[in-house]
Amino acid sequence: MQRPPINLPSMSRRSRRVIIALVSIAVLFVLWFNFVGIYVDYLWFSEVGFQAVFTTQLLSRIVLFLITGVLAGLIVFGAIVLAYRSRPVFVPTDEIDPLAPYRIAISGRPKLITIGISAIVGVVCGLSAQANWDTVQLWLNGTSFGTTDAQFGNDVGFYVFDLPLYELVLGWLFVIIAVAFFVVLIVQYLYGGIRTTGPGRKITSAASLQLSLLIGAFVLVKAVQYWFDRYALLFSNRSTVFTGASYTDVNAVLPAKLILMCIAAICAVGFFVGAFLRSVKLPAVALALLVLSGVLIGGAWPLILQSVRVTPNAITLEKEYIERNIAATRSAYGIGDDKVTYVPYNPPNTGSPASLVASNASVPNARLLDPTLLSPTWIQQQQNKNFYSFTSQLAVDRYTVNGETEDYIVAVREVDISKLAENQQNWINEHLVYTHGDGFVAAPASQVSGASTQVEGGAQGTGFPTYAVSDLANKGQGPIPVQEPFTRVYYGQLGADYSIVGAEPGQDGREYDTDSPGYTYTGSGGVDVGNLFKRLVFATQYGEPNFLFSTELNGASKIMYNRDPVERVEKAAPFLTTDTKPYPAVVDGRIVWIVDGYTTAANYPYAQNVSLNTATNSSQVAQGATAQVDERVSYIRNSVKATVDAYDGTVKLYGVDDTDPILKAWEGVFPDLIIPGDQASDDLKAHFRYPQDLFEVQRSLLAKYQVSDGTEFYQSSGFWQVPNDPTVDGTAASAAQPPYYLQLSLPGEETPSFQLTSALTGFQRQFMGGYISASSDPGNYGKITVLRFPGATTTPGPVQVQQVLRNNQDVSRNLTLIGLQNVRFGNLLTLPLDNGLLYIEPVYAQAQAAGGQSYPQLNLVLVWYGSRVGLGNSIETALENAAGSAVEPVPGDGGDGGGTSVPPTTDDGTGAPSTTPQVPANAEQALVEVQSALEEVKSAQTGGSFAEVGAAQDRLNTALSNYLNLVGAGTTPDGSAPTTEATETTEATTAAPTTTG
Repeated sequence: MQRPPINLPSMSRRSRRVIIALVSIAVLFVLWFNFVGIYVDYLWFSEVGFQAVFTTQLLSRIVLFLITGVLAGLIVFGAIVLAYRSRPVFVPTDEIDPLAPYRIAISGRPKLITIGISAIVGVVCGLSAQANWDTVQLWLNGTSFGTTDAQFGNDVGFYVFDLPLYELVLGWLFVIIAVAFFVVLIVQYLYGGIRTTGPGRKITSAASLQLSLLIGAFVLVKAVQYWFDRYALLFSNRSTVFTGASYTDVNAVLPAKLILMCIAAICAVGFFVGAFLRSVKLPAVALALLVLSGVLIGGAWPLILQSVRVTPNAITLEKEYIERNIAATRSAYGIGDDKVTYVPYNPPNTGSPASLVASNASVPNARLLDPTLLSPTWIQQQQNKNFYSFTSQLAVDRYTVNGETEDYIVAVREVDISKLAENQQNWINEHLVYTHGDGFVAAPASQVSGASTQVEGGAQGTGFPTYAVSDLANKGQGPIPVQEPFTRVYYGQLGADYSIVGAEPGQDGREYDTDSPGYTYTGSGGVDVGNLFKRLVFATQYGEPNFLFSTELNGASKIMYNRDPVERVEKAAPFLTTDTKPYPAVVDGRIVWIVDGYTTAANYPYAQNVSLNTATNSSQVAQGATAQVDERVSYIRNSVKATVDAYDGTVKLYGVDDTDPILKAWEGVFPDLIIPGDQASDDLKAHFRYPQDLFEVQRSLLAKYQVSDGTEFYQSSGFWQVPNDPTVDGTAASAAQPPYYLQLSLPGEETPSFQLTSALTGFQRQFMGGYISASSDPGNYGKITVLRFPGATTTPGPVQVQQVLRNNQDVSRNLTLIGLQNVRFGNLLTLPLDNGLLYIEPVYAQAQAAGGQSYPQLNLVLVWYGSRVGLGNSIETALENAAGSAVEPVPGDGGDGGGTSVPPTTDDGTGAPSTTPQVPANAEQALVEVQSALEEVKSAQTGGSFAEVGAAQDRLNTALSNYLNLVGAGTTPDGSAPTTEATETTEATTAAPTTTG
């Protein structure tokens, strides 16, 4: 018996009108807000002259939306129509049919519901697909790399440009077929084509045919996917040692993919034949075969081969594939033999420290000012007004003044509305008055001046930068002149999200300016916002009604937005990954921001897969610097140098790598967007720096990929590592030491050049392994030099040297005088010289300013050379003190000056000199004394007096110095090398926390 149909409740005409009105208003609001977002973007692209970037993206998205949406909608529409037309006329049932009301409702409006469902599916699929416009454009404009992969012999361009699109198309086919399958399933179930109860057959022939055909199509697409899955093996992460197809992938997974492809094709045929024969047996057998073969061939067999054959013999079987990975990684990241020069470096550590100043030009020009620490100092001394400020981390660049090129710490004085006092905080002040910063500030990185502070031993600590360009009074004057009116900074990193500028003729200006109380912007930057429509647009964009009601806006008003230089470059060139450290420079009399842009790819075959965020996570990020995006890449090039004018916001993109295929592809997408690099002015080229983020990625790879042999690579015996930054405390102490920009002449070179440098230590050791430098000079830009230390070297790395510096008795006493809570250690610079390795570290006192604000002041300069420690108010003085403290070489140092000088007397904390301690006979005895002294320090810290702690600390300092003398010389007194156990123990000991008195 069948229950009579129940009509759905009807609404009154008034209710329908209300619902239609509300829905219409909601739709209009959605459309308006979407229009505002698109229109505001269009106005911005028009302002910067990149309309083609906007229109190309928009048209690409629209076309992709239409193609995918229409295709998905038509397939679903066809599936619904076929299922509806083939529905059974009569459905036998012994029960009340609960689906009857829904069938009646749908049957009353079949066209509307069919079209509506198809349209919804099409819109959803189209919106999802349009986000992949860049994949389609790269496929259309991709070029050859000129390099083939080692497994299939395909050009790398196939993997970078073509394969992503094929995978995208296959993925969307899977989705669309699956949606069509479920739509047919629902319609047939709703109309009784598929039943779970009742007499007779539970599925009609029409329903079986339609579902079988769809499953067959799904399996056929899967067969095609198996073919392309073979290529994806070249990005496999099966091995924990390297990225790329391993022995198991090539000898088990690859054949399995081909077998599964054939089986899937046979299964698809089985579904098609079974559909027309009205038989479910053949499709069922085919499906069972596909599932079983997938489990056995695709899953079990590779696991068995990996466990039984590969794991016990990986060092031999994986050698070929590791070497493929080495070659591909070097090529993909620009660290091959054509880019990197390896130089053996085994410094003798000979000569007096005092002689280094005259013998090497790098030493007197070494950077003392730490850009990571000095922002508070610059704010105190150069802020000028409360609403001006500087970025939290300053930048390093170089300038030639009076014929001498040296490093400068540089920044621009930006407006920062977060600094406004409470009575200054209102919409007009924040967006119409305080619109811009003012002035470029630069200080020689190797010079300081200011009030002196007495340091024990006669050294004088001085505190403040010597600002070469430091005051608004020298606009257009001084060693780094900026022309008027370009000293004003409207585009920077600290300004408000938007500012409104401009005034009509005869109207007084309202913008605050240090030269005049009412300045009016005269540049080309900004978007006209003088008419009512545009005011309404921006009032909607920023949720600010003052755009409509304020009489301060006039016909000449312009709005500046997207003012951050990095944001402007990313919008102008959406295919670039930008460097996180833009920097200002004075170029041809104007202040410009220079932003490095990277082209990246994730599908370079066999190249190591790297996380940009992880590889660039240095202590600077831990201290507040911007982190790189969390993106995984296997290819990167610094192909674009972008500039953003600080006054009018003009964006220029210079192509600096003509060999980059990815950049060539994007030039095909956006013709005339990239300016050839040779059109950059000489003044601009002189300020191009080797980018830090790229360097950090490359050094993390060079720590491993300086090894060429596959067997040695598998053993990891020749690896290096990036040392932790020993100058910081807290959570930042576990982060990597950042690279440093320096004017440096490498061993064998006479003239210093602007280099980005980094020390590398041995794998899980603290002794030096290598030293990397990348040149930024225009004539030698991009040259990477790697100094290799001997494998058995005991030359201490940054962490060990920092421990020695802190434990030095003279240094400890001076730090105590400063007040340990006020001490800030600056960047520990590593300078490889012809005669040895020199470390230089500035020490700052955190001075207290009026109002409780604190800022660093340079107090000491520490040096380490040939195991001698010196301190003073300058590098020269510190080196002289290091030379003056030298005594007879420690027994066993071979007379080569490699041993640490040991003062003849020590201070026990009471002021009375003690007798000279006995020098241990060998490294093992010295290590025992270090461990004993360390236990005494721990005991004294637990229950001893301050004097006892100081005396125990002094004994630890002496014991540690004695041990480092012996291992630092590379031999023990009897001429043998120090044991591995002793070497490892001293690393653990030097890393232990100690008290500096």
